[in-house]
Amino acid sequence: QVQLVESGGGLVQPGGSLRLSCAASTRIFSIYTMGWYRQAPGNKREFVAIINSDGTTNYADSVKGRFTISRDNAKNTVYLQMNNLKPGDTAVYYCKKGGLGGDSWGQGTQVTVSS
Repeated sequence: QVQLVESGGGLVQPGGSLRLSCAASTRIFSIYTMGWYRQAPGNKREFVAIINSDGTTNYADSVKGRFTISRDNAKNTVYLQMNNLKPGDTAVYYCKKGGLGGDSWGQGTQVTVSS
């Protein structure tokens, strides 16, 4: 099973930026669809962004224009650049791998947006 390790979370003020990283333990990273999801306390886990093997992307309406998902296949890593962060973005952010071999999830990284 592919192991995923997220990093880059933390505390940031409203309007600030963070970049999350997710490193995958696989030599065939480039074929996978990779995504970011988040879960706030008391809420269900929700979709944030996805990037396919061909580089095409899709975003939740709530983050369009503020978040950017990207991937570096040479480093087996997917990123989530988050700009203009809002208190409503506070959540645990999870990386997900989809496709061949089924889904895998990372352990999550906490993002807190607060003044």
